[in-house]
Amino acid sequence: MHIMEGFLPAGHALAWTCISAPFVVAGGRSLRRTRAEKPEARLPIAAAAGFTFVLSALKLPSVTGSCSHPTGTGLGAIQFGPGLMAVIGTIVLLFQALLLAHGGLSTMGANVFSMAIAGPWVAYGVWNLARKLGASAAIAVFLAAFLGDLATYCVTSLQLALAFPDAQSGFAGAYAKFAGIFAVTQLPLAAAEGLVTVVVMNALGQLQPRLKGAEA
Repeated sequence: MHIMEGFLPAGHALAWTCISAPFVVAGGRSLRRTRAEKPEARLPIAAAAGFTFVLSALKLPSVTGSCSHPTGTGLGAIQFGPGLMAVIGTIVLLFQALLLAHGGLSTMGANVFSMAIAGPWVAYGVWNLARKLGASAAIAVFLAAFLGDLATYCVTSLQLALAFPDAQSGFAGAYAKFAGIFAVTQLPLAAAEGLVTVVVMNALGQLQPRLKGAEA
């Protein structure tokens, strides 16, 4: 998913940065408010950030100029909402660009929008819808992480198709080509991320009461 450094035309890179910026600013405010009002949330927030960093660093070659990997953003979106994940995802992407040469600074805005904004919003919406429809927590978590992951790659395909439309079939042909290539690796990765997220959510659910008891 991470679009590599310098791959997008300058105008596209700037446009995605401008689109993503308000979400990141709002996410920063949400993070400060959450930490002030719920100090006990610091550990789960750190766990969500670590989960996102580790999963999204596991990259496989895919579309030229990009890669496939789990995103890890569904966990935090379910726990804290999609707004907070915008800033957490941005921090993760910044560290990966600087330390792992994964993604890039010029393409940061595009990568933030797909992984830290679009994916978490879809995951959050799916989680709430599944719960309202009576799905168990495990099923709702799986669907949220699975579809949030796929949404990230649908948006990345859109970004690449807008930047590099097909010479014959234009945007639609390019989108179908990029999305089709991503689908080969991303469908099993998204399913695996859904299962891992269920396991981690269960573990966190068991850990938090123990921590509260220890503090008491």
